[in-house]
Amino acid sequence: MNPMCFPKPAPGSCPRAWQEPPSSFSEGPRPRLQLRESTLPALTQTLAPTPTSSPVLPGSAMDSATKDEMQPSLPPGSSCPGPEWPEQERAEQLARGAALKWASGIFYRPEQLARLGQYHSREVQRTCSLEARIKSVVQSYLEGVKTGVWQLAQAFEAVQGTREALDQAHGLLQGMVEATETLKPLREQVAQHRQLQVLSQLLPRLRAVPAAVAHTRTLIGAQRLLEAYVCLRELEQLQEETWAPLGGLELPVFEGLGPLAEALGQAVEAAAGVAGRLAREDPALLVAAVRVAEVDARHTTSLELPPRDWQRRCLQALQEGLERTHFGTPLLLEPGALAGWLEALRVALPAELATAEALVAPCCPPHYKVVRLWAHTLHSGLRRCLQQLLEGPKLGAADAFALLHWTLHVYLGPEMMGSLELGPEADVSQLEPLLTPENIEQLEAMFVTQIQVNVAQWLQKALDGEVAEWNREQEPGTDSSGFYHSPLPAIVLQILEENIRVTSLVSESLQRRVHGMALSELGTFLRSFSDALIRFSRDHIRGEAMAPHYVPYLLATLNYQSALSSSVSVLQPDGAASGDLAPVEAGLDELQRRICRLVLEALLAELQPLFEALPSRRWLSSPELLDDVCERTVRFCQDFRRVRNPAVQLLLAEAERTVVLQYLRALMQGRLVCRGADERIQAAQRLQNDAAQLRELFLGLGLEESVQCAPVLLSLRDLLNLRDPMLLGLEVAGLRQKFPDVSEDHVSALLDLRGDVSREQRLAALSSLQAGPQPSLSAGHRALFSLVPVPTPALSSCLPSGPCA
Repeated sequence: MNPMCFPKPAPGSCPRAWQEPPSSFSEGPRPRLQLRESTLPALTQTLAPTPTSSPVLPGSAMDSATKDEMQPSLPPGSSCPGPEWPEQERAEQLARGAALKWASGIFYRPEQLARLGQYHSREVQRTCSLEARIKSVVQSYLEGVKTGVWQLAQAFEAVQGTREALDQAHGLLQGMVEATETLKPLREQVAQHRQLQVLSQLLPRLRAVPAAVAHTRTLIGAQRLLEAYVCLRELEQLQEETWAPLGGLELPVFEGLGPLAEALGQAVEAAAGVAGRLAREDPALLVAAVRVAEVDARHTTSLELPPRDWQRRCLQALQEGLERTHFGTPLLLEPGALAGWLEALRVALPAELATAEALVAPCCPPHYKVVRLWAHTLHSGLRRCLQQLLEGPKLGAADAFALLHWTLHVYLGPEMMGSLELGPEADVSQLEPLLTPENIEQLEAMFVTQIQVNVAQWLQKALDGEVAEWNREQEPGTDSSGFYHSPLPAIVLQILEENIRVTSLVSESLQRRVHGMALSELGTFLRSFSDALIRFSRDHIRGEAMAPHYVPYLLATLNYQSALSSSVSVLQPDGAASGDLAPVEAGLDELQRRICRLVLEALLAELQPLFEALPSRRWLSSPELLDDVCERTVRFCQDFRRVRNPAVQLLLAEAERTVVLQYLRALMQGRLVCRGADERIQAAQRLQNDAAQLRELFLGLGLEESVQCAPVLLSLRDLLNLRDPMLLGLEVAGLRQKFPDVSEDHVSALLDLRGDVSREQRLAALSSLQAGPQPSLSAGHRALFSLVPVPTPALSSCLPSGPCA
């Protein structure tokens, strides 16, 4: 508890404090307890044992009435304040409870109540000691307060004295201000007297100012810039001498100095703007203008005038004049005229730089760095001019190409900015590119787009001219070797190759773009060529436009395809991927197949009527039918000699294959059935003779024997020549091994041709096709039987698994 709340030790006052028992007790320290003196008898009675009751244990619970009576409390009207916060009140309650618990333990036995008086006197002494100490502390606090009050009184007296002194000083100052106001007219008179004195001294010079201004204007008009600047400086010096004494007063006589200085500055700018011409014609005037700008840059004045900054204006005039000379007029060129303008710049800009280095640089201070200034000014002007050109109307292909080549190669080349004569003074390494990557991309796309349109038009025109010749009364032209020849392949490749080669002079990116465009247009041309062939063939077959030399012109186009195929590699630039030509090569192969197909269709149109009578009884007894076929084939193929290799070999092989296929188709139609062994032998012999005749025919035409299909007739001959039908299964299996694409229908048709095969033998022979290992189609295998249609066989000849089952 706060010791300040203990009252004086008087009866009925603030309670005494019970703290610890005397040291003679063995119970040890106990909690402190505060009890009122009036509560001691009640406490004694409560703790005293009665004869009839049992001893009360220290930890036993008391009834609520006893606890309430034992709670210590302050008497009414006590001066001790209550707790200032809840924690203090809780602490007091805990202390009272602990004290009661201690007291109940101490005074549990009656013999201990005898010492209650000792406890009382001990606590009285202790309370008196505490009160004495509190009085001492309070007395020391009161003495400190008394000392502070005395010091405050002394400070207040000092402040009062200082305030009185300040009031006296303020009064004195107020009197001095009033005295100063009386002297103001006198000061004004003194200032006017001083100004009049200065004006009287400078009056002769001030009278000469208008004449000096007029003289200076005359000097400026005569371009005597140094003399004019000296006169201007004298006038400005006189203005400074009058400005300070007059207190910043501006005399009307000096009003013309501002326009005069501006006129001199404009004269300096005008001289700097034609520095190149002055360096050749009047270098003294250029030197005077530069010196005036430099001297004025170092001049300082006390006048409150804006800075003239003639040095900056002089440098700016040098740059603007140089740009105006070469790039002052808007660039409006006719299509194709850009190359001439660029060529003129190629001559003019190096000459301008040479003039700057030889004539202008000696007329200017070294820090002007005239050669570098000239190079960078010309470069920036040219760059801005080209940007305006690109923002204008769309350039043509020739202009775009010329601009790309000039900016990327000529401008930075040894003839211009890369010239060794410039030296390090030009500092061209710090120049920005004339064209940004976006500009280059724009020009390249523009060039490729327009070139693509032109190339497409050129190729279409060449194709139209070639197609127009297909219906002529004359045969196709031939070269010195006798082969069909046309300038069309050379024209197509020349158009494409020249565009690719020329773009290599600009950049690899442009060359790649044009190379891709050329291959794309070549593919489009091949498709258009193929479509034109189809229209040409359709019109001829329908009779709408009969071509007198239909087949020769088809063969001539085969030579064109061979020429393109053998020369298309010239379109491949160095470093390009080999796979770029794959689409074009595929298109050329497709064109070759289409031409061959059209030629073979024409051959079929002539041979089909002859094969209608084969096989027949006449065919068994006479070779006339095949003689007619061979005669027609030789007559048709006589123009093949005008086709170049390897196309002629392909054409002959396809022609021989076509004849053999027609022969097989005729055999499979079932128009002939042998009526005995003699006819089978005769038919087998005819197949052998026909195979030999076809072989000799195409050997004579130049076809290699290894690629001929006629030997298939010998295999059929063996099938017909077999005497024992029971062995047909072996023969059919052998035929299947040689020709994997032979089917049951084909074998059944051949067995029908024999005419002596029973149903069981047919089934056994056909089952041999399914027995044994199935042959695999080799890479070089050429289909034969799969291209030969067979009439639907009778149901009696079908296997259970056949197509008619």
